Amino acid sequence: MTRSGLHPLRQITLFGGTGFIGRHLVRKLAETGARIIIPTRHPDLVLPLKTCGDVGQIVALPTNIRHESAVARACAGSDAVINLIGILYEKKNQSFQCLHVETAARIARQVHDAGASQYIQMSSLGASPNAAAAYARSKFAGEEAARTFFPHATILRPSIVFGAEDQFFNLFARMAQFAPALPLIGGGQTRFQPVYVGDVAAAVMNILQNANLQGRTYALAGSEIASFSDLMQKMLSVTGQKVALVPVPWAIAYLKAFFLEWMPHPLLTRDQVTLLKTDNVLDIASGIGTLADLGVTPVTLDLALPSYLTRFRRAG
Repeated sequence: MTRSGLHPLRQITLFGGTGFIGRHLVRKLAETGARIIIPTRHPDLVLPLKTCGDVGQIVALPTNIRHESAVARACAGSDAVINLIGILYEKKNQSFQCLHVETAARIARQVHDAGASQYIQMSSLGASPNAAAAYARSKFAGEEAARTFFPHATILRPSIVFGAEDQFFNLFARMAQFAPALPLIGGGQTRFQPVYVGDVAAAVMNILQNANLQGRTYALAGSEIASFSDLMQKMLSVTGQKVALVPVPWAIAYLKAFFLEWMPHPLLTRDQVTLLKTDNVLDIASGIGTLADLGVTPVTLDLALPSYLTRFRRAG
């Protein structure tokens, strides 16, 4: 057993380890004493994470995930491999098909060949072969690709993930510093079930240490269902910012997204507008696992938001 009391894992490969969820997960993994391999094209981004563990415990491995041999090298010798790689919008050289589907297949194939005991694939709540949005369809295709090569892969489908450094509440709070109003796409009635990043990390840790939890699909959703408008109002109540919330009809949102897509880092794309037309909440009837099945009690928005959004109060 390790010093944290978890089942010992000698080595874990974490694709996407420098991202929002990845950074929180690295801290949890470091507590187990395992060696953590983080494949990346930007090793310098791993340097801040090295403070989470002992010397040599967290290793940045220069990797081009498009190359089979590079992925094989990253997976070699690991007991478990976790894939957090994902994008919210496509770029000229980064497509949903490439990163969500082909990369998932490539990693799963090498996890199988390396003889690792576990593979965890991060998907998205709402992933479906029949989804209107290309993002959601590609996430489901990624799940299928992963299980083609690693049939017992564990699939995680989180809703909007919030927490310090998130790209949801922080983004809109930052916008509220300069804009007189925030847009409510489609009237802001789309419903979400946000999940705390610490709960996502806890879910992964529980799966890693319990064989009975592995090989299933889990929806990672919090305890609260709220509309986009409700979430914006909750954010503004924490930050104290005074901005208007302005409904934007779907047709106008598509038109604005058409032009915003040309930005290097677009605030909105047409595919995201399409995605917003569908509620992003747990479907109880689906029968897939939940945080409760993973032994995780969700942290509430009211508890977590003040811990990192009050820094925007000065802009109110």
